[in-house]
Amino acid sequence: MLMFASTPSASVSPTPQQIADLRLAASQMTGATRRAFQAEMTLKYCDGNARRAEEVFGWGRQTVEVGLAEKRTGMACLSLHAAFSGRPRWEEKHPEAAQALIDLALSHSQQDPTFRTSVSYTRLTAQRAIDGLRQQGTPEAALPAPSTMAVILNRLGFRLRNVVKSKPLKKLPETDTIFANVKKKTRKPRPTVR
Repeated sequence: MLMFASTPSASVSPTPQQIADLRLAASQMTGATRRAFQAEMTLKYCDGNARRAEEVFGWGRQTVEVGLAEKRTGMACLSLHAAFSGRPRWEEKHPEAAQALIDLALSHSQQDPTFRTSVSYTRLTAQRAIDGLRQQGTPEAALPAPSTMAVILNRLGFRLRNVVKSKPLKKLPETDTIFANVKKKTRKPRPTVR
């Protein structure tokens, strides 16, 4: 029998209503929180026995054992599922092509004309980037679709936009009449006050 500081000396058998409540509470939690809760309830109601917790509450015995081990050691177990699941990015699968793409995009990029951000804008389109990589000798199997290439360029920090360094203000047709009225108003002499 495992004895912890928070464990009562004698186990108390839960009522059917308590079992239903504990199952519901555990189903609302995930990961280390759920395992910690299941370990606490196993210690409280099942004398720290994972097999008994499996019979009483219907929880997985291995999950309860991991929760008890986490409680005993004070270290939470982390899964590697997130780190090793999913598809690798194009840059990771083809590092040479990714470096060639970065060099190509840098040769076509320019700084934001307002200098407010450090973002590089590029006049390079996704299709032109694919054509440029093709000319540099990148194998056809390593080249992504144009829509994917646009996502890759954005992920690498290049924004696909046409950038105009400066645009002159447009003259409105009413501009001449506005300035003519301003000149009329300012040419009248002001009356002097004595």
